[in-house]
Amino acid sequence: MVRKRVIVSGVVQGVFFRDTCRREALAHGVSGWVRNLPDGDVEALFEGGEDAVEAMVRWSRTGPAAAVVRAVEVHEEPVAPEAPSGFDVRPTPRDGR
Repeated sequence: MVRKRVIVSGVVQGVFFRDTCRREALAHGVSGWVRNLPDGDVEALFEGGEDAVEAMVRWSRTGPAAAVVRAVEVHEEPVAPEAPSGFDVRPTPRDGR
C-alpha cells in the first residue's frame, strides 16, 4: 500500500475533474478523496496498491478531456493506520489548504 497527495494546477475546475477522478479511482481500486481548492487548483489523496496509485498520478497529469493541466505536485505520505474506504468528492475548504 502507498499513499500520495497531488495538487493539480491549470484549468482544472469546472471541467468535471473531480467526478472523473472519482470514477477513475474507483475503476483502479484506489481509495481517497478529491476536492477543489480556493486558488483554482485541485487536491487529491490516493491510497492503494503501488501500480494503481501510480496510474492515478499519471491520470492527474492530463485529467479529463476539457482540463488543461499545467503542473502536478506529488507528495508521498505515510499510509494511514485506518485507510479511507471508497473515494469521496470533498467540499472546497473555506480557509485555504
